[in-house]
Amino acid sequence: MNSIFNRFFKPAKTPNGQPNIRFGRYSDSYKNAQQYKSWDKALLAFEKEKYLDCYRAFFKYLRDENEDNVKFWEANHGIHFELLQGSKKVVGFADRKRFKAEAKVAKVEHLNLGLMKRLSTANFDLKYSRYALDNDQDITILFDTYTLDGSPYKLYYALKELATNADKQDDLLVEEFDDLHPADTDHLEPLNDQEKEVKHAFIKQQINRVLKEVNEGELTADDYPGAIAYLFLNLTYKLDYLTKPEGFMMESLERIHRLYFTSNEQNTLNKNAILKKEFEHLQARTKDEYFRGMYEVPSTFGITSPVNHDKIASFIDAELHNMDWYQEQGHETIAVAIPSYIVGYSLFYYAVPKPVRDLFHLYFQIIENEYFQSLGFSTDYYNSSTQKFNTKNIKRAIKDIATENRKQYLRLTPNVGQLSFSSLSAFAKSFLIMIRDLDMAKID
Repeated sequence: MNSIFNRFFKPAKTPNGQPNIRFGRYSDSYKNAQQYKSWDKALLAFEKEKYLDCYRAFFKYLRDENEDNVKFWEANHGIHFELLQGSKKVVGFADRKRFKAEAKVAKVEHLNLGLMKRLSTANFDLKYSRYALDNDQDITILFDTYTLDGSPYKLYYALKELATNADKQDDLLVEEFDDLHPADTDHLEPLNDQEKEVKHAFIKQQINRVLKEVNEGELTADDYPGAIAYLFLNLTYKLDYLTKPEGFMMESLERIHRLYFTSNEQNTLNKNAILKKEFEHLQARTKDEYFRGMYEVPSTFGITSPVNHDKIASFIDAELHNMDWYQEQGHETIAVAIPSYIVGYSLFYYAVPKPVRDLFHLYFQIIENEYFQSLGFSTDYYNSSTQKFNTKNIKRAIKDIATENRKQYLRLTPNVGQLSFSSLSAFAKSFLIMIRDLDMAKID
């Protein structure tokens, strides 16, 4: 079997005639029954010391047919494998004695002290894998283990660490060090020009709107730091989900998230000033710099944490009431930003139950209807110019989501009757209350 993946192509349209465009972060939490059976087989085979049987079942567990993300084949008395994680390809070999995997991170022209120090420091943060130089003096990240110590649990977390770190660090290192160049990127599929143009225009438009509101809005940054924080955080998670950036911008949005939630020594006013500078820096990037981070890739491991519906319902309860004062005082932009922040943060940080994910996606389709239409979707949910909702289409879409997911969630019946269409903020609030009140009892 050829050890190089075929280029990852997608049809331009889905079977229902809509553009085949992906949104948000990949999650490996939505596995099917056959994949879970493969996991059980892998555990049983490992206990019986049938290691090759264990690996076969393990890779079947990892493989996502929609992603075409994992390939494996037998040769040389063992199993060769390749798996994709974003911009990186992990290759390896396993037999009855050892399991080894590696991913080439970047090609090196000249080694320098700063780079070597950076990688040596990074090794201290890795639990299973390590950065190294291969025979071509290129940067790679490695993991190996004896089969006796290589349970499916260890393999999963080790490969996840290796793959996600390789995927994250390649673009950042190439951006920072001039002597580095991309490696093993033959599977990347650039987005078409129209999609890149629409996403770039949306990013610029959204950042401009928020910065203008912060600089010129009625609610000043000094007097209403909480309102400004919601604007910046909503912008962060909205751009992450709707434009699905890779490379520099993806890391920038993650850094904004970290700066806000881990800078405990800073008050909200100071945090807002930091976030403002981050978005001003993003705003200054050229179109070509944005386009370099716009490509489609399959993934194997998700980086979001699975949660149950109770966690999302509690989050909605904790945050949604914060919009009430702004809504009552007629500050519509801030009022809408708060439920949008709840949706965006949930999609950024959690792997939510599938029906909730589908409804959150529909929320963005409604709130950002013009953006979806610019991408080629035949959505007709909300007209921002007339501020009118297409209530029939919205209710039909909600009922379709419930029908699609009811095989697993038998009592999934969204109460569309409680939706309010009097304003965008009223709708956003009622939509999240509808999600909060869902009966998400799962049928095994």
